Amino acid sequence: MKNQKFFPGITLIGFGAYFFLQQSGITIFQQFYTWPTLLIIVGLAFLGQGYLGKDYEAILPGVILLGFGVHFHVVNRFEIWPDHIGTFILIIALGFFLRHQKTGNGFLQGILFLVLAILLLFYDKMANWFGVLESNVNLVWKFWPAVLILVGVYLLFIKKK
Repeated sequence: MKNQKFFPGITLIGFGAYFFLQQSGITIFQQFYTWPTLLIIVGLAFLGQGYLGKDYEAILPGVILLGFGVHFHVVNRFEIWPDHIGTFILIIALGFFLRHQKTGNGFLQGILFLVLAILLLFYDKMANWFGVLESNVNLVWKFWPAVLILVGVYLLFIKKK
């Protein structure tokens, strides 16, 4: 049986510290008194449960929550940080890869999310690289959501183990 004390312990310590610092009015942490910090705390709690409690399925939600929290903290502070849907998909891909490292499951999902993130993040540059094929690239770009739906239907209903 997996040890279930890490998630609630880390969550309570994190929330307690968050609210204590908020109530104490320490101005040095003023920029962290926001809801993304709560995402980071819960994400760290999931990661603690995943790695310390050897509940490796908790790694994926931990990476997603931690990554989203960090994203919302830094997106308006660093010019280089992309404010794009591809960033979220890249964080999810990272979560699948880290979970795969411990469980052996989720590598294909990680690759799919990584490819999708790269396509979304670098679409403009890829369209410029393939300038000669621009009309074909635009046609493919127009219908790629349908391809995603078809692959999802295949995985759900057609593919048998």
